[in-house]
Amino acid sequence: MELPVTPRVSERTDIPVGELYVDRLPLAPEKRRALLAQALHDAAQTAGSDTGTLLRVHDVLADPDGAAHAVAGADSARSPLEAAGDAVLASVPARLAMTEGGSLAEAAGMDTVRGTPTLHIAPPVQRTSLVPRPWSLNPLTRLWHRLTRRADPDPLLRDSPDPRGVWSHAGRRRRWLLLALMIAQTSLATHFMADVLPYHGADPLEFSVLTLFVLLFGWVSAGFWTAVMGFFTLLFGGDRYMISRMAAGDAPIEAQARTAIVMPICNEDVARVFAGLRATYESLAKTGDLDRFDVFILSDSNDTNICTAEVDAWQSLCRAVDGFGRIFYRRRQRRVKRKSGNLDDFCRRWGGAYRYMVVLDADSVMSGECLTKLVRLMEGHPSAGLIQTAPLAAGRETFYARVQQFAGRVYGPLFTAGLHYWQLGESHYWGHNAIIRMKPFIEHCALAPMPGKGALSGPILSHDFVEAALMRRAGWGVWIAYDLQGSYEEMPPNLLDELKRDRRWCQGNLMNFKLFMAEGMHPVHRAVFVTGVMAYISAPLWFLFLILSTCLLAKHTLVVPEYFSAPRQLFPLWPEWHPERAVALFTATATMLFLPKILAVVLIWVKGAKRFGGALPVTLSMIIELVFSALLAPVRMLFHTQFVLAALTGIAIQWKSPPREDAETHWGEAFRRHGLHTLLGAAWGGIVYWLNPNFIWWLMPIVGAMMLSIPLSVFSSRVSLGRGLKRLSLFLIPEESWPPKELRWTEKYALETRPGPDFIATVVDPIANALACATVPPTHDDPRHRATRAKQVESALLMGPKRLSGAQKWALINDPRALSQLHAAVWTDPRAHREWRDARANGLRQGYLESA
Repeated sequence: MELPVTPRVSERTDIPVGELYVDRLPLAPEKRRALLAQALHDAAQTAGSDTGTLLRVHDVLADPDGAAHAVAGADSARSPLEAAGDAVLASVPARLAMTEGGSLAEAAGMDTVRGTPTLHIAPPVQRTSLVPRPWSLNPLTRLWHRLTRRADPDPLLRDSPDPRGVWSHAGRRRRWLLLALMIAQTSLATHFMADVLPYHGADPLEFSVLTLFVLLFGWVSAGFWTAVMGFFTLLFGGDRYMISRMAAGDAPIEAQARTAIVMPICNEDVARVFAGLRATYESLAKTGDLDRFDVFILSDSNDTNICTAEVDAWQSLCRAVDGFGRIFYRRRQRRVKRKSGNLDDFCRRWGGAYRYMVVLDADSVMSGECLTKLVRLMEGHPSAGLIQTAPLAAGRETFYARVQQFAGRVYGPLFTAGLHYWQLGESHYWGHNAIIRMKPFIEHCALAPMPGKGALSGPILSHDFVEAALMRRAGWGVWIAYDLQGSYEEMPPNLLDELKRDRRWCQGNLMNFKLFMAEGMHPVHRAVFVTGVMAYISAPLWFLFLILSTCLLAKHTLVVPEYFSAPRQLFPLWPEWHPERAVALFTATATMLFLPKILAVVLIWVKGAKRFGGALPVTLSMIIELVFSALLAPVRMLFHTQFVLAALTGIAIQWKSPPREDAETHWGEAFRRHGLHTLLGAAWGGIVYWLNPNFIWWLMPIVGAMMLSIPLSVFSSRVSLGRGLKRLSLFLIPEESWPPKELRWTEKYALETRPGPDFIATVVDPIANALACATVPPTHDDPRHRATRAKQVESALLMGPKRLSGAQKWALINDPRALSQLHAAVWTDPRAHREWRDARANGLRQGYLESA
């Protein structure tokens, strides 16, 4: 319904404030007139002013029969502002009864806590102890404690399942095979590399290059064999030890097998978050097992506009799916330890009431079948502590995101199946789209701060790898259900946003490496810590390898060869050149890098390429992606090198939520981020060309990509380019050609979502204010808090909303008494800032304020 545009307050000086306020209430005209008439009658009897009329409106709303209508002046010990705030608080249930769909107080339930009407937005707290144990990182100290018998066995580990069945022995044999393959392959490649070098590694500079080559080639070899084994696993129908073959089938889920679906969020796109959650909830409802699940939205948001929109989105979601009493919302006041702290807070408050917990990210969507299957897997595998799904990326339309979605959908299954093949029940946890057994998680997976000083100490940042390691240390299996369908996530829309995420992950993985020597860790998870570090350390190692190779070129070009490098050397040391070995080594390395991608496309040919657009489009897409990823590799190398140096030197990391929409990169931002890299590529290429023009062709894939980084970053972020390629069936994935219902619903609900109230609406609008006051735990009301609150309200009233700091707004929305007092003040106090007066005159009614 179209709402009339109300003139500004300067144009409406003839309308009394009380009448203007009543006009904001979503009531039928006759009810508005009756309410205003009763308020005017009461105000006249008490010789009230126009301001008094407004407070009588709240009195009448709180007590229509008039038995105690003088709420505003009931307590002479309270200031006029406090009395007005009390009147506003008392009318909260009546104002919530005017919301679309009926009384919110009746739908959700409401109690009076510390004199404040409070909605049931979360279940009663059931406290559970969650105590992190300090890290034991020094093996020599542990050995001394054992020798002196000062090390007592952990009593919590005595009853662990310690699953060491057939799969455990199979996993050990497989990992020895992987190690043998890596050593053999790296040794052969190192032999060829030594032959390529003029002095075969005898020169100190050449030895340094050779050492870096061994590390980097071994890293590539691990990924290669993981993909190869994943290919054969998928080609021949799976692994005999896969977790999905140990399930209880379609057996009914026990009533005691309660599962909490938890979604930690922090300053996210509210419409996208709640659209995905609604799609997940409705899909779960269709399974018939909804009564076994509860949903918790765990907010760490501190942007007041987002916080108020989240509360409105929660009540809208609950109304849409009849989710009151099953969908809960919690916003932390004390935001510590980021996401892991948010989960710790949930576990302490409500974790003991549930057998399992499914953790979602803000962009996660899961089908009901996937969720119920996860629960049945846990029920059928009592020694499993954690089962991770393999989420598929979908939902983006920029060229960059569509390429990454294609790569994840086509190549990802090979690597995920390969990881499972090598790790089995000692696998990864990626922090979301996974199910966790609550009891061992609470007992064993609380995270103590990392000891020491500096950037790599303090609260653990990348908690997921550590929690998986602690779960396995306690004897519980950690699995990847790589074949489980119905688990989805979203990719960053452009290169720069992906790099912002990588910067956060980089510091977290470097910090986790300190746990390599932690007590009791399984060897597989020690290796996981190594791979987490290598994912980022490989960038500066590669960069250093290229720099040293350039130095070698300069040395052999500018310096006279040294034939006698040792005293009393009888025979000269002649430099040897074997270009054919260099070509063979380059070919072998390229094969290792690109063969997994070719195998992935071959697998699609075998299984059926129709859902990927056909055999030819998927092949062309693979070739384009191969070139695109080769161009991005040097750019990522430079950024990751910066991230590693920043983490090691203690430069602060800004933790910001990645965008949840198709954000495009502008030219100005691309020049700021890639400008120095472009100059470096040009200068580096010029130096190499000056040294040896023939060598520039070997280096051109590196320096050429650096010089193209600005247009590459800009054009790859274009939505139009992504959509154009989609029309040509390029980079098409099954989730685009035949979207599952959960993704269709998510897109539909996100488009239909109306804007929620912002901070100004929460202060000025009667309904938005009532909702905000009723969804925040009430604060203490002692004299000290009253004095602080009065100063906060006074400052906000006089400064106006735009001049308030984020901390001031945060304090106001987290104190229902302060919020109610400010609501009364902006409507009644003539000193109210012009911005408040304009807001109340212009009217802030939106779709959620319309009456049914």
